[in-house]
Amino acid sequence: MKFSRRSQRSQGAATDGGATDDATRTADPTAAATVPGDPTRASSPGAALPAAAQPGGAPPAAALPPGMLVAGAWAWRLLAVAAVLAVLFWLIATLEEIVVPLLIAILVSAFLVPVAGFLHRHRWPRWRAIVAALLAGVVVVGGLVLLAVTQIRAGLPQIEKQSVAQYDQLTTLLQGPPFQLTNADVDGYLKDAQNALQTESKAILSGVLSIGTAAGHLLAGGLLTLFATIFLMIDGRGVWAWTVRLFPKAARPAVDGAGQAGWHTLTSFVRVQIVVAAVNAVGIGLIAFVLGLPPAVPIAILVFLASFIPVVGAIVPGALAVVVALVFAGPVQAVVMLAGVLVVHLIEAHVLQPLVMGSAVRVHPLAVVFAVAGGSYVAGIPGALFAVPTVAVLNVMVKYVATGAWRRSRVADDVVEAPEAS
Repeated sequence: MKFSRRSQRSQGAATDGGATDDATRTADPTAAATVPGDPTRASSPGAALPAAAQPGGAPPAAALPPGMLVAGAWAWRLLAVAAVLAVLFWLIATLEEIVVPLLIAILVSAFLVPVAGFLHRHRWPRWRAIVAALLAGVVVVGGLVLLAVTQIRAGLPQIEKQSVAQYDQLTTLLQGPPFQLTNADVDGYLKDAQNALQTESKAILSGVLSIGTAAGHLLAGGLLTLFATIFLMIDGRGVWAWTVRLFPKAARPAVDGAGQAGWHTLTSFVRVQIVVAAVNAVGIGLIAFVLGLPPAVPIAILVFLASFIPVVGAIVPGALAVVVALVFAGPVQAVVMLAGVLVVHLIEAHVLQPLVMGSAVRVHPLAVVFAVAGGSYVAGIPGALFAVPTVAVLNVMVKYVATGAWRRSRVADDVVEAPEAS
C-alpha cells in the first residue's frame, strides 16, 4: 500500500515528537509524579521559588505586622507633605518682598471690606463706599502718625533741657562715692567714645546705607500694599473666583467654602487685634499721663501702631516710655513706668492674646502662644505678625473640608465655571 509524502512527513514528525518527550522524561531524574493528597509531591524540587522567599528578597506584605504597614503608609505621605511645605516656605522666603505686602494688603482688606459693605448696605453706591473706606483708613493711620510727630516736635525743646539736666545729675553722681570720677575722667571717656565712633565710621556708613536701602524697600512695599488693597476691595470676589478655578472642577466647591470660612475668621481676627492694640495703648498712655510725662499722647499712639506687630509692640514702645520717664521724671518714675509696661504686656500675653484672641479665631490659647513664638523664630517680625491669622485660617479651612460641610453649601456660578467673554 502506498502513502503520500505528506502522510509520511506527518508520521515522522509525530514519531520524533514522541521520542523527544520520552528523552526529556528520561533525562529529568528529579521529576516526580504527583500523588493525590500529598502536598510535598505537588511540585518538583527544581521549581522556581517565589521572589519574596529568595535570599535577600523583600518580605511579603502578609509577613509584616499591621502596625508596620500603617506606619509605613503614613511615613511616606508625611514626607511628601513635609517636602511640599519646605518648597512653599522656600518660595515665601525668596519672594518675601512681594509676599509680605500682599499679606498686609489682605489683613487691611479684612478690616476695610466690612466697612465698605456696611456703607453699601446703607444705600451708598459701591464705588463711593470703597473710596470712603480707603480714605477713612488712610486718614486714621496718617492722622495718628501726624499727631505723634507733631507732639514729639512740640516737646523737643523740653526734652533737650531735661536731657542736659539729667546729664548734669549723672555727672554729679559719678563724681561722688562710690565712683569718685573727676571731670577729666568723664571727658576722657567721652573722648574715647568719639575716637571709637571715628574708628568705626566705615561700619556706621555701611549701616546708614543699609538703612537707606531698607527704607527704599519699605517704600516699595508700601506702594505694593496700597495697590493690592485697592484691587482687593474693588474686585476681591473676582480675584478669589479666579484662584478657585485653578483647582480641579470637583474640588472647587470645597475650596470655595473653605475660603469663605477662612475669610470670616480673618475679619474677626483683625477686629480683635484692634481691640488688643487699643487696650495696650490706653494702659501705657494712662501710666505715662499719671507720671506727668508730656509726650503721653505720642507714647500711646506709638504703642497702638506697634501692637499690631507682637515682637516690636512688646519691646520698642515700652522701652521708649521707660527712657522718657527717666529723662523727664527720674529713676523712680522710670522704674514705675517699667513695672506698668510689664503689667500691660503680661495682661496682653496671658489674658488678651490667649483668651480674647483665641476665642475669636477658634484656636486654643496654647496654640496661639506657640504660633507667635514659632512664627517669630522662623521669620522674625513678619512671622510673628502673620502666625496667628495663618494658623486660625488654616484651622477653620481644614475643619470645613474635613466635616464635609461644603456638600450642603451653594457655590456661585462664577466660581465653578469661568464667565464667558462677551
